[in-house]
Amino acid sequence: MENQCKAFLEYLQIEKNASAYTVEFYQHDIEAFFQFLHKESIHHLAEVDYSVIRIYLTELFTHQYSRRTVSRKLSSLRSFYRFLEREEMLETNPFMSISLPKMDKPIPEFLYEEELEKLFHVSDLQTPLGKRNQALLELLYATGIRVSECVNLSMGDIDFSLGTLLVHGKGRKERYVPFGRFAAEALEDYIYNGRNLLLEKSNQTTNRIFLNAKGTNLTERGVRMVLDQLVKKASLTIDIHPHKLRHSFATHMLNAGADLRSVQELLGHEHLSSTQIYTHVTKDHLKRIYNNSHPRA
Repeated sequence: MENQCKAFLEYLQIEKNASAYTVEFYQHDIEAFFQFLHKESIHHLAEVDYSVIRIYLTELFTHQYSRRTVSRKLSSLRSFYRFLEREEMLETNPFMSISLPKMDKPIPEFLYEEELEKLFHVSDLQTPLGKRNQALLELLYATGIRVSECVNLSMGDIDFSLGTLLVHGKGRKERYVPFGRFAAEALEDYIYNGRNLLLEKSNQTTNRIFLNAKGTNLTERGVRMVLDQLVKKASLTIDIHPHKLRHSFATHMLNAGADLRSVQELLGHEHLSSTQIYTHVTKDHLKRIYNNSHPRA
């Protein structure tokens, strides 16, 4: 079973180009299932059937795992067995007959425009790091790109003449995303008046757009630290993370009248259902619609 797991993980890394984070989750879920099988005295994956899976599910819920976690574990094992079936290591996939637990989709947290406006005015634009922070904030909000996509942006991915970014998304998928005037001005100021000064602090050469204080590539963790610092400077009592800016981008676009398909393309979502979670509207937006539309508002 260990060799089968190893073959699957190599498939994820090489053929599916999965991130190290994703591979780690798959490995953890599969190894946990192996431990369950060992406890049940099951030594071959072909012995797993519907009844074994039901016992496994009972154990998961006994340990009070959330529906989301149980669903992820089942999805991991379903993909694992699908791979084994495709490679003719097994004849059937017993997980295909198991339905994933239904989950309530939480409404994504987002920032109001007033909160964002405060963040846009706290960076010290006289320093290289202040210029970088402003460019980072403007770009994340202007494009809705993922933090992993942001830190991997290279100088050749940006086209100021067209106002577009070439974004390298999940699974080697690429997409072009436009950005507006505010992001363009912040990026140009940082690239031409700040990035070179940061790069001088390092003996390395890099094409990455965003650098840290040492002149090396900014990491995802570094982006989170930058956002935390901006919140403190703005004296806001909010919790912020890069994905919250992505949520804010999608929410504000839809509230302003953008169609769902366009937002899906901009976000790089493979399925429209992933974008539909943003179709909620804020109370302010509802009140504005009511005041503008109702004859006796």
